[in-house]
Amino acid sequence: MDLLTANDRAGEYPPSYYAATANPFPRQGKLAGEVRADVCVIGAGFTGLSAALYLAEKGFSVVILEAQRVGWGASGRNGGQIATGPREDIRGLERTYGREMGARLWDFAEEAKAILRDRVEQHSIVCDLKPGAIHGEMQARNVPDAHREAEHFAQAYGYEQITLLDREGICAELGTEAYQGGYLDMGAGHLHPLNYALGLGQACLDGGVRIFEESRVTAVSEAAPHRIDGDAGHVTADFVIYACNGYMGGLEPKVSAKVMPINNFIAATEPLDASLAEELIARDVCVADSKFVVNYYRLSADKRMLFGGGETYSYRFPTDIPGLVRPNMLAIYPQLSKVAIDYAWGGTLGITASRMPYFDALGPTRFTAGGYSGQGVAMTSLAGRVLAERVAGQAERFDTLASLKHMAFPGGGALRHPLLVLAMSWYALRDRLGI
Repeated sequence: MDLLTANDRAGEYPPSYYAATANPFPRQGKLAGEVRADVCVIGAGFTGLSAALYLAEKGFSVVILEAQRVGWGASGRNGGQIATGPREDIRGLERTYGREMGARLWDFAEEAKAILRDRVEQHSIVCDLKPGAIHGEMQARNVPDAHREAEHFAQAYGYEQITLLDREGICAELGTEAYQGGYLDMGAGHLHPLNYALGLGQACLDGGVRIFEESRVTAVSEAAPHRIDGDAGHVTADFVIYACNGYMGGLEPKVSAKVMPINNFIAATEPLDASLAEELIARDVCVADSKFVVNYYRLSADKRMLFGGGETYSYRFPTDIPGLVRPNMLAIYPQLSKVAIDYAWGGTLGITASRMPYFDALGPTRFTAGGYSGQGVAMTSLAGRVLAERVAGQAERFDTLASLKHMAFPGGGALRHPLLVLAMSWYALRDRLGI
C-alpha cells in the first residue's frame, strides 16, 4: 500500500486542527528538469528540514524533495510533545550498552531539546512553545519504578526539573482519577508541530535551501554523484539524506526493513471554558501515560483538548476517527462527554523494534535517520545536526548513534505487518485488562 496516497489527497494537508491554524507558508514549486546540489534531502519533515538548515549554514548547496508539502507527514500531525531522555528507559540502555554510552544517549536527548528551543528563538518561529510534561502511571504497582527512573535522572545526570507525584498530586494536576501517580517534568514541553515545521521550512528558504514540493522521488542511483529521479525532473548531488521515516516505502528496502510505519490518531475538541481547561490541566502542560497504546494529550493555544489515542491495525485510516479517539478521552476525562469534537485526523509515524532511533550509512555518501517511535519532535533536531556533521566529514556522533542495535522486523514484506498486528493486539488487550 502506498502510504503517501492511501489516506490523503495529493498536495493537501490533512483536515487537522494544525492545518486549520497553520502560519502562512508559500507553496513551493515542483521539481522539473535537472537541478544540481551538493546535497539532496528526501523529505521535508523535521529531520530533513533540520539537516538541510545545518548544511546550508555550513555552506553546502541543498535541495529538499518532498512528495507532498512541507511538514505534511508525522512532523505536522503529531502530539507536539517534547520529551526528556531517550525513548527507552535510560537505566535499561545503561545495562545494554554500558554507562558511558548511556550518558552519551542522555546528552544527545538533552541536546535535542536545546536545539529545538534555540531554533524557535533564532528564527522567531511562532509555534506555541510551552514548558512542562506529566507522565501518568495507570497502575499503582508501577509508580515506585517511575519515581526511581526520575530520581535516576537527578542522581546520574544532575537533571533536577522533575517533581514526583503521588495519586493525590497527579489528580490535582490533571483533574482525573485515572492515574495512580507519576511525575511532572518542567524541562520537557509541547508546541504546535506543523507551525514549527513551517518555521524550519522558512528558515531553510531564507538560508538558500531550495525546496520542491509534490516532487516524489522514484529512484536514487547508488554511486556518487547521485541521480535522484522524480516524475518530471532529477537532482544530481554528491550526497543524499533519506529523511522519509514511516513513508520510506520501497525507496530504500534496507531502511524499510528496520523502520515500520504505524498509524495514530488525534481529536481536537471545541474550545473549552477557561475554568474547565484549568481543571483538566492546571499548569497547561502536556501529558502522556503508561499505556502501551499510549494516551497523549494537551491543551491548544485556544484551549481545545488535543487528545491522541486509540489503535487500528489497517494502514487505512478509519472512517470515524472521532469515534475511535473519544472513548479513550472520556476514560480519562468524563467531564468532556458533552463537548464537541471539531477536528480529528490520522498520521503515520515510524517505529523500530528497539524503539530507539535508526541511523545508518547506506554507502559512503548516502545517510538516513528515522524510526523515532513517537519521540521525534525533539530528537529530529539532533538527527538533523548529526546527519549534517556526517556529510561534512565529522562521523563520530553519527557512528555512535548508528551503533545502536536494530533488528529487522520479522516476516519480510509480506508478513511483518500481520505480525505487528498480532503483537499490538496483545498489548492493547493488556491495556484493557490492566495487566
